[in-house]
Amino acid sequence: MDEPILNTHNKEEFPPAHTAEHLLNQTMKRMFGCERSRNAHIERKKSKITFIVDHKPSRKEEKDIADTMNQLIADDLPVTFEYVTRDNLPPEVSTERLPEDVSETIRLVRIGDYDVCPCIGKHVRSTSQIGHFELLGTNWDEMTHAFRIRFKVVQ
Repeated sequence: MDEPILNTHNKEEFPPAHTAEHLLNQTMKRMFGCERSRNAHIERKKSKITFIVDHKPSRKEEKDIADTMNQLIADDLPVTFEYVTRDNLPPEVSTERLPEDVSETIRLVRIGDYDVCPCIGKHVRSTSQIGHFELLGTNWDEMTHAFRIRFKVVQ
């Protein structure tokens, strides 16, 4: 089978942190009913990601985020790829953030039954390869309801 033609990719991700970003997006969606982040800076040493949520998360909710992340990592969920055409995206996958010039073939990244989203970046093969999720701190902006999480993954 020929390799599908995908959009070009201009980043060199650190796969454990990038895969953790996928898990964190889905965790925040499930816990707070928010959208996936539109503002993420994912790096090997420290990452930051911002979500728009309806209230300032409590310390307990912050702990629940970290605990959920580490449980998902411990669950050793498989990270798999699936190629679909734009017209055959699963209903849970939004086309809203795809680039205007998106290729006909789209690569979906699935993490067990927990998350699926279009992505052409590098990922680990299973969540246990992420290491330990460490929440370094958070910031809250009351005006915009922006909740920024700073984290790192420790291998």
